[in-house]
Amino acid sequence: MMRPLIAVLNGPNLNMLGLRQPEIYGRATLDDVEQLCLATAERLDVALDFRQTNIEGELISWVQEMRGRARGVVINPAGYGHTSIALMDALLAVGVPTVEVHISNIHRREDFRRHTYTARAAIGVICGLGVRGYALAMQAVFDMIEDEDER
Repeated sequence: MMRPLIAVLNGPNLNMLGLRQPEIYGRATLDDVEQLCLATAERLDVALDFRQTNIEGELISWVQEMRGRARGVVINPAGYGHTSIALMDALLAVGVPTVEVHISNIHRREDFRRHTYTARAAIGVICGLGVRGYALAMQAVFDMIEDEDER
């Protein structure tokens, strides 16, 4: 039996983790996040597709690619969450459980960061827990997959 696939998709500037505003985002790098996600995937016995892009259209294409391929999506849309209706539409069209992750607590930051269009397409949003939020999001997606399989 094939292991279910969880996609972890990352938006713009996350390749700069560890360098960009460490007082907000911490010192963990994107490689550290990927290692955390790999360890979580191993623990959950799922396959992982981990990606990052600075290009909005590429992120949208990756989301669309997950339809019929992934059982769930964890997405850190970064700045695109606040601006991209097209990304929201893609997530809504894919039809798989999606959890949105933000490393910082977007509700304690500037007003424009407190709303994300992409949250409308997510079953849940995890923010403010640092990179640990990724592991929690993967666990939540896994639990939703299991619930779906039990029905």
